[in-house]
Amino acid sequence: MRKIVIALSVLTLLTSCVSKKKYTDLEAKNKETQDLLNTATVKLNSCLEEKAGLAATVEGLKEKNQLLINTSKDMTVLTTKGAENIEKALETIKEKDLKISRMQDALTKKDSVTLALVTSLKSSVGISDPDIEINVEKGVVFISIADKLLFKSGSYEVTDKAKAVLAKVAKVVNDKPDFECMVEGHTDNVPYRSNGVLLDNWDLSVKRSTSIIRVLTNDLGVKPAQLIAAGRSSYIPLVENDTPENRSKNRRTRIVVLPKIDQFYDMIEKEMKKQQ
Repeated sequence: MRKIVIALSVLTLLTSCVSKKKYTDLEAKNKETQDLLNTATVKLNSCLEEKAGLAATVEGLKEKNQLLINTSKDMTVLTTKGAENIEKALETIKEKDLKISRMQDALTKKDSVTLALVTSLKSSVGISDPDIEINVEKGVVFISIADKLLFKSGSYEVTDKAKAVLAKVAKVVNDKPDFECMVEGHTDNVPYRSNGVLLDNWDLSVKRSTSIIRVLTNDLGVKPAQLIAAGRSSYIPLVENDTPENRSKNRRTRIVVLPKIDQFYDMIEKEMKKQQ
């Protein structure tokens, strides 16, 4: 009977984890969006160069038109034609300005949302604690919390002190219903001693992630649909696991804040299609 209970516990744990495919899809989606942003930037620079060329053409046409007016009052047809060319060139510049403005809006809106989020998080969580780090990598916000603030050694039960920190994170997340958060558990490379339910560091890292998620949802009111559980075991260390201090740095929980970038993706994609 005891073995059956243990087997059911392991099955429940594994089904609560995020699938490797879903995690890989999220990473692929983020890379695809970054590639699209880079391509859009190239397009934007091309438009700016074309605009500069058109502006030079307009100045040349103005000078030519003025010269025609000054040298021959009888060249009415040519003067009219020159004026028409200037008008067409100006209209083209207006169109380019509109496209450039739209692309700049699409490219900067994501950055502005990310900056606002970081400012809000740093204001709520605080940046004076060395065990809490908030940074941005490729437009994604990361909150890294040392495990000594969250768990006792070898445990996945969230401490009362951790709940105070998580409450500040939850407040920011609750204010951003269009955001998703991936809770990543990380361990050092010291093998976890199986307790019959958790087998290794993989299990421990995921269990710590789901424990935090339960605090965020059950105690702090975060919507479950906004959260993703993930465990990374010991395979993405910050530093070498060669000293107790370094192993302590590697034992951490990372909350990855993911703004839903579909709206930015669509805006950029539409403008790029207009350029074709």
